[in-house]
Amino acid sequence: MYNKLLFFLPFLSLHTSGQDFRLSGVNNYALNRPGIVMIRTEYTANVYVNSMKMDEKAFNRLLDSIQKLDHGGGVMPGQKLDIVLREMDNRPARFFQTTFDYIKQPEQITASGTGFFITGDGYVATNCHLIERDEAFIRRQFILTAFHQITQASIAALETSWATKFTDQQRSLLNETYASVYSRLFSMILYDLKTNIYVVYRSDNGVQLSDTVKKPAEIILKGQPMPGKDVAILKIATTAEMPMLILAPPALPAVGQQLFVYGYPGPVTNNDFVSTGSAIEPTMTTGVVSAIRNSVYGWPLIQMDANINHGSSGGPVCNDKGQVIGLTTFGSIENTGGLAAGLNFAVPVAILNEYLDSAGIIITPGNATRIFARALGFYEQQQYRAALGEFEKVRQMNGHYPGIYDYIADCKDNIKNGKARVAGPVERILFIIGGLLLLIAAIAVWKIRRLTMPRSS
Repeated sequence: MYNKLLFFLPFLSLHTSGQDFRLSGVNNYALNRPGIVMIRTEYTANVYVNSMKMDEKAFNRLLDSIQKLDHGGGVMPGQKLDIVLREMDNRPARFFQTTFDYIKQPEQITASGTGFFITGDGYVATNCHLIERDEAFIRRQFILTAFHQITQASIAALETSWATKFTDQQRSLLNETYASVYSRLFSMILYDLKTNIYVVYRSDNGVQLSDTVKKPAEIILKGQPMPGKDVAILKIATTAEMPMLILAPPALPAVGQQLFVYGYPGPVTNNDFVSTGSAIEPTMTTGVVSAIRNSVYGWPLIQMDANINHGSSGGPVCNDKGQVIGLTTFGSIENTGGLAAGLNFAVPVAILNEYLDSAGIIITPGNATRIFARALGFYEQQQYRAALGEFEKVRQMNGHYPGIYDYIADCKDNIKNGKARVAGPVERILFIIGGLLLLIAAIAVWKIRRLTMPRSS
């Protein structure tokens, strides 16, 4: 019974090393999902660029030559694609031609990734590279936007010629090649370039409908994209207490430790067959710590085999206690240019702590998050009356807390159908003791953080 009751007090165990409890994947997701957010960086500018066209004869000759290689059916689409990419990259002027016309129009590009609330009053942790793209990336994306129709027509022609359908990764490779070619052949000027950063998260209401909220974010502190310390701290304005994730102690995890990784991988959020309304629900992948490495500058990195993709950057990497041990940051690149599966890296939480200390941000468990965790514990034990009371407290603190109305409705249904268990006297005593210990632990952590905070002169 005691081991099961530990789930009711997850925040107590986050600050004490003596407890040994584990959350299942289901409970890990339930606990942390509300505090995970999408980061959107929007660049707007007036684009002035040479118009261009593809030399269809040269392009068709290239396709014909590849088809001749494939007369025996031994050349795979991936190999054909490699030939096209190599030829276009080596001799771009053969396939693309400038014209005397110019394109001048407003354009907007968006880079998206993942972050998570680290305080109840709206502080968010994420990767620096999501909010600070280099000039080459921005130019490539604006070029692809300006030449979108030509790019898509070229991809469609390849698919038709080879009677195949490219994967998202193959399309990404083609887009990157086109962007590289266009940037070398055509001049482009950006006027009035502006950058806006937003935090996007789920918001529920009283009729059990879910919506998304998009709020502008302020940069509080940031490092440098890899190989720098790729961490950024953002802040949004909020009057309600936001759900938050709890950071693990700064010690590095052990190799082989179970991990739960959250994010918004692009191939899912941009999938034509997935509803846009469900895009705000984060993806969870699992894996283990594969190794502890060092960056080229000597600070540690966590290698893991959990799957990630573009869009996962900045997401929390959690241990099996539900604590954040790091931020998903980068993967490994195959020779083909795509991401290598299962060879990914996270910046450890100790690096994030450096920036929190520099910014003077003191993290303590928020009331709404703490009560929500306790409610989940009751819910897990089928004590739906107790769970309902705690979920209602959360609703009063934040009427848009993600998922809260689903849990309230489910508790009411289970109570109505006679499925609710009642806590016994031993359980009630343990909860009272646990609540007191939680208060003592929170005060101790607060005092320790105050003593270790760097003081300004």
